[in-house]
Amino acid sequence: MVHRSSVEILTEWDIVAARQLGRNEAKEVGFGTVDQARITTAISELARNIYLYAGKGKIEIERVSESGLQGIIIIASDEGPGIPDVRKVMEDGFSTSGGLGAGMPGVKRLMDDFKVDTVLGEGTVIKATKWLR
Repeated sequence: MVHRSSVEILTEWDIVAARQLGRNEAKEVGFGTVDQARITTAISELARNIYLYAGKGKIEIERVSESGLQGIIIIASDEGPGIPDVRKVMEDGFSTSGGLGAGMPGVKRLMDDFKVDTVLGEGTVIKATKWLR
């Protein structure tokens, strides 16, 4: 059985709602406070990117159980402009928003698995997984 919950990202308040949802899900799966913070930070970055660059999208949080491991997958999806150069946005310190640039490389470091699928003019789907240790 797949347990999936989601938050539509349309306003800045939705970023807060997505963070809260992520924290609650992480707590229920059994993550400690440090990993809960990592997960909510990753959600915050991904939701902010949707809000800033795509205008609208969705954060989904899916609980996973695989080979005896428990975890959470964050799926950030939008139908925005897409990412022209994924390698470039994955460089530390790269920012088009003037933010801290923790962005995507930061999310990749906070999580265990990280995958970007993007099509110019169609949108982006990012999947980031954290496994319970």
